[in-house]
Amino acid sequence: MAFLQPQPSDPWTRQPVFRAPPVVISLIAILAAAHGARAMVPPHLSTELINQFAFIPARYSPVFLAAHNADPGGWLAQAVPFVSYMALHNDVTHLIINSLWLLAFGPIVARRFGGFLFLLFFLACGMAGALTHLAFNWGSVAPVIGASGAISGLMAAGLRLLPTQAPWARAGEEELAPIFSRQILVFTAIWMAINLVAGLTGLGIGGEAGQIAWQAHLGGYLAGLFLAGPFDKLRPRLGAI
Repeated sequence: MAFLQPQPSDPWTRQPVFRAPPVVISLIAILAAAHGARAMVPPHLSTELINQFAFIPARYSPVFLAAHNADPGGWLAQAVPFVSYMALHNDVTHLIINSLWLLAFGPIVARRFGGFLFLLFFLACGMAGALTHLAFNWGSVAPVIGASGAISGLMAAGLRLLPTQAPWARAGEEELAPIFSRQILVFTAIWMAINLVAGLTGLGIGGEAGQIAWQAHLGGYLAGLFLAGPFDKLRPRLGAI
């Protein structure tokens, strides 16, 4: 039968879902390198890295700082954790799970936006996740680490971009799925319910030691959902990467 005959061209070249863009692979490598570097330093230095670069809501609470006579540092010391916390992970399992989710949804977004916008989008979703966590955990001393918030944003954008990945889609021309379409609303409700249950029960892999930073997940997801459209307007119009 014809469908059993060998194809003259490499089938992988016709199924880009199996070939992640370099920017996605590079991002996973950076996350792995950051975790590997922290794992190799002495425990006291690893703890210091968490204190300096994890996202700790108490760092932004004047009341907490005054009560404990703590110095949060200058504006740079307070700004950096909004980004640096994404590069820290609890353990190898946490890193692997985030990397697999990044590998699942990152290529969809990277092919549509291009490498530079993809990275900006990733960081924007991660920072939105940190801000959301801060709003719900003002004054908390528990450090938040992990790229889950940013990856949740990629997931949301990936859902809106799925129509652009269909076999009949013309590269760079298909419209995003509407935010208030039935499919998006149903998945959003399910995702919110999963994170709420995980946050209340502590089941799963999260950004805090022994807990799930579910607010960061939801903040990143909602940012990805609403920012996908504006970022799509900024993307290169010369084809996917």
